[in-house]
Amino acid sequence: MDERFHVILYQPEIPPNTGNIVRLCAVTGCTLHLVGPLGFRLDGAAVRRAGMDYREWADLRRWPDWESYWQAHPPTARLFLATTHGAGHYADRHYQPGDRFLFGSEGAGLPASLRAAHPDTLVRIPMMAQARSLNLANSVSIILYEALRQVGFPGLV
Repeated sequence: MDERFHVILYQPEIPPNTGNIVRLCAVTGCTLHLVGPLGFRLDGAAVRRAGMDYREWADLRRWPDWESYWQAHPPTARLFLATTHGAGHYADRHYQPGDRFLFGSEGAGLPASLRAAHPDTLVRIPMMAQARSLNLANSVSIILYEALRQVGFPGLV
């Protein structure tokens, strides 16, 4: 079984966010899955500036759509959906190596159909009631580092 954590971005739209998440996954040894369609080209300057200098260290995988990703990854590993619609806080979960974290697009978040298909896996980051959401790269960082903390930061110095 794959012991690394997996970050899955569902239809990301903003190149610098994805670039920062590429860098985050590269420096933490996590796998990054980009589920399309993407709102930008991966070879674009904004993505390169934000994180592609770390691209050679990143385990980056592209998927044309959610169905392709899901068929290639049957639910043998746990999946957590990060959403403002979640009832449970991300820090209240007990993460394990191999867990997967799904994040929605910057503009639309995760579709209701995905949230409905995985209702027991929804997690949220607490914030002020009037706030709509956090920046995607910040959200990934918060949840990923909590998961890494819980398992003792394996392989990190």
